[in-house]
Amino acid sequence: QIFNQHNAEAPNLEQAFHRMAQMEPNLDHDVSWFLLPSYWAKMVVALISFLCFANSYDGDFVFDDSEAIINNKDLRAETPLGDLWYHDFWGSKLSSNTSHKSYRPLTVLTFRINYLFAGGFYPVGFHVINIILHCTISVLMVDVFSILLGGLQFSNKGRRLNLAPKSSLLAALLFAVHPVHTECVAGIVGRADLLCALFFLLSFLGYCKAFRENKEGHTFSVFWVLVSVVLGAIAMLCKEQGITILGLNAVFDALVINKINLLELIRKLLYKDKALENAGLLRKGLLFRITLLMCGGAGILYIRWRIMGTGPPAFTEVDNPASFADSLFVRAINYNYYYSLNAWLLLCPWWLCFDWSMGCIPLIKSVSDWRIIALAALWFCLIGLICQALCSEDSHKRRILTLGLGFLIIPFLPASNLFFRVGFVVAERVIYLPSIGYCILFTYGFSLLSKQAKKKKILAVAVLGILLINVMRCALRSSQWRSEEQLFRSALSVCPLNAKVHYNVGKNLADKGNQSAAIKYYREAVRLNPKYVHAMNNLGNILKERNELHEAEELLSLAVQIQPDFAAAWMNLGIVQNSLRRFEEAEQSYWTAIKHRKKYPDCYYNLGRLYADLNRHIDALNAWRNATVLKPEHSLAWNNMIILLDNTGNLAQAEAVGREALELIPNDHSLMFSLANVLGKSQKYKESEALFLKAIKANPNAASYHGNLAVLYHRWGNLDLAKKHYEVSLKLDPMAPGTKENYNLLRRKLEQLQKKGG
Repeated sequence: QIFNQHNAEAPNLEQAFHRMAQMEPNLDHDVSWFLLPSYWAKMVVALISFLCFANSYDGDFVFDDSEAIINNKDLRAETPLGDLWYHDFWGSKLSSNTSHKSYRPLTVLTFRINYLFAGGFYPVGFHVINIILHCTISVLMVDVFSILLGGLQFSNKGRRLNLAPKSSLLAALLFAVHPVHTECVAGIVGRADLLCALFFLLSFLGYCKAFRENKEGHTFSVFWVLVSVVLGAIAMLCKEQGITILGLNAVFDALVINKINLLELIRKLLYKDKALENAGLLRKGLLFRITLLMCGGAGILYIRWRIMGTGPPAFTEVDNPASFADSLFVRAINYNYYYSLNAWLLLCPWWLCFDWSMGCIPLIKSVSDWRIIALAALWFCLIGLICQALCSEDSHKRRILTLGLGFLIIPFLPASNLFFRVGFVVAERVIYLPSIGYCILFTYGFSLLSKQAKKKKILAVAVLGILLINVMRCALRSSQWRSEEQLFRSALSVCPLNAKVHYNVGKNLADKGNQSAAIKYYREAVRLNPKYVHAMNNLGNILKERNELHEAEELLSLAVQIQPDFAAAWMNLGIVQNSLRRFEEAEQSYWTAIKHRKKYPDCYYNLGRLYADLNRHIDALNAWRNATVLKPEHSLAWNNMIILLDNTGNLAQAEAVGREALELIPNDHSLMFSLANVLGKSQKYKESEALFLKAIKANPNAASYHGNLAVLYHRWGNLDLAKKHYEVSLKLDPMAPGTKENYNLLRRKLEQLQKKGG
């Protein structure tokens, strides 16, 4: 497939090229498809890929975006850039036992740049970058598929020739509009896959450039091989799958550049054939290039291993139940079933789900399970393709099938559970790169059908129909990714057995204030997964707020029994026990929560409330002080300290705490209100008035703010202003405690003054 190897005996390079082009079967000859100039082909692919996902541009942050972006401190300017190299994708230290070990610092860096340019967490900019990345990748696929399907050949001027313009356009369109890519494009976290794919393809194209004949007549360029390795390393720093491009480059070199017949090579290796050097393995440069790729890959993996540490990622059984099965048979059967599901998503991407864990796919535990048929079908197809790729007498067919299978299987290996446990069952995002192999095989299959078909136009119309259906499916799926409510509800019909789906629907409803509906979904999540502690915790919280304390206590007690280090459940259990007036148990629960999460300001705040109820004022103040040390913007803890000191007559101390709090949180109207009350009691009327007015400006509909300002004016002797604010307070809240009595006292006083004046 490569012509530019230096041959001193060739008198005319152009003639030699034409002879080679004629000998090589042309895939386009059998493909009934549109023929467009390269520039227009790329424009069409870019436009169609944009149309597929354009409606996701103004979507929200959804699902994993919250943890990877909104709650990720690595995006903020105050976090040193150097920390990105020692943290995982979610902002946790790689050395932490809870880290998922997903090392993607370059992806996080792009999130950080997005955040800085947008001036905050505005999702539009994040979504637009994802759409642009997918369009760019789809355009690059035109060049990549032209090489994979048509071979790598250069003109005598060193320009790469596209020998399969129709096939490469079809394959690129198939890739651009595949609905399984929606998660990567419409979900912001999917940028890891997009960036990885971008540098993955650039590495491949860079490796191909190494074989363009240079002025010195060398058959390959070491520089471009090294550039390919560097680009592969960058791809891996965006997502782990990126490292697999080095293996694919080696496969491409062997099959396309050196035209090695794998079956023939295996035979010669087995029989120790003396003609082994003629098989292509020892052909000049191949071993050297493969050595460069292997050394580069090994070096990259070693550096990553040193940074990441030797500990495996921490996953739970609900994330990947098959990997926790005791039986090797059960693990193997289920892994293979997962592979068949991934293959089905490529073939028929209609049933898509944001999460496939937590019972969505029940384990296969015996050979009598009908789903074994899926495994058999998968391996029947794979073995058939592998046999054709190895044994076919048609070298063109062998090359395309082997490359198709290589691009389908090799990028999927990191997600296969073969080398290490992964934290998911099926994930649509991990087949973004393997879909390249699917598109190669589909296009080749279409060319074979076109060759046999008598009515080729009907076949072309059928493929156009598939593309159109995929475009509509992409648009629909993108709209579902625009908000969490749509995304979570779309999963109910696909994975009704998935407890996490019901949990997320319930959480979304609870966040919107629909507690009754949320309870229903939380209960279903617990029914589907009786060990789902997060669902128990959230359900317990809602029941606590509805004063259904005994059931809330049962759920929270069960949650901490199942997961003893679940700090949030311990704290919530303490709140329930406090409400049930079982103070000793509540105190013990709070301290257990703090034991498991030492930096837990909310727990210290609730512990302070417990101590305040028990009149243990010093302990309460200490607990609230701990909360503000851990979280300086903890407004409730500051407020409670001011109020407790005020109520116990420590006005000077209350004033000092109030001023300290307002320095840290200058725009908090509740702190202004509390400090204004203290200053009023200390007869610092002018300063108190200013704070009351500032608080009212920030929250004009708070009846208590107007009522207490009226009391201040009443004490100060500004009776008309006092009357005005009493009336505003009563208008906002006619039942405001004490306000009506104070207002009546003021009216009587004003009447007395009028009589005296009369």
